[in-house]
Amino acid sequence: MKGIADTGFLVAFVNRNDKFHDWAISVAEQVTEPLLTCEAVLAETAFHLASCAIVFEMVRDGLVKVAFDFSQHMPQLELLAKRYADRQPDLADLCLIRMSELHPALPVMTVNRADFGVYRRNKREVIPLITPP
Repeated sequence: MKGIADTGFLVAFVNRNDKFHDWAISVAEQVTEPLLTCEAVLAETAFHLASCAIVFEMVRDGLVKVAFDFSQHMPQLELLAKRYADRQPDLADLCLIRMSELHPALPVMTVNRADFGVYRRNKREVIPLITPP
């Protein structure tokens, strides 16, 4: 399985006390190559886990790979921020929406169904998601 990793998925994967831990483990077991993500997701993950070392390990072990250059997509991110201002999206969410536009065949792995169920790529397209049941 291939995909784009969000913060909640990565936190749940690592944190045994997270209510979505078992789901994240089962999804991770199906991963066939590094999940794409962005630096904003990695920063959020390090914050929530209170550990940069764990994030470095996920990258080093090949669970995730940074595949987004913020500076190349800033105009599109600004447009997305304006479009979804009422939801107050964080930078990681905006980057993931943009990554979904760039990699349309890949689902976003997230526990945040509420926001990602509303977000659209290319203005109207539903973003494919892998979320907990």
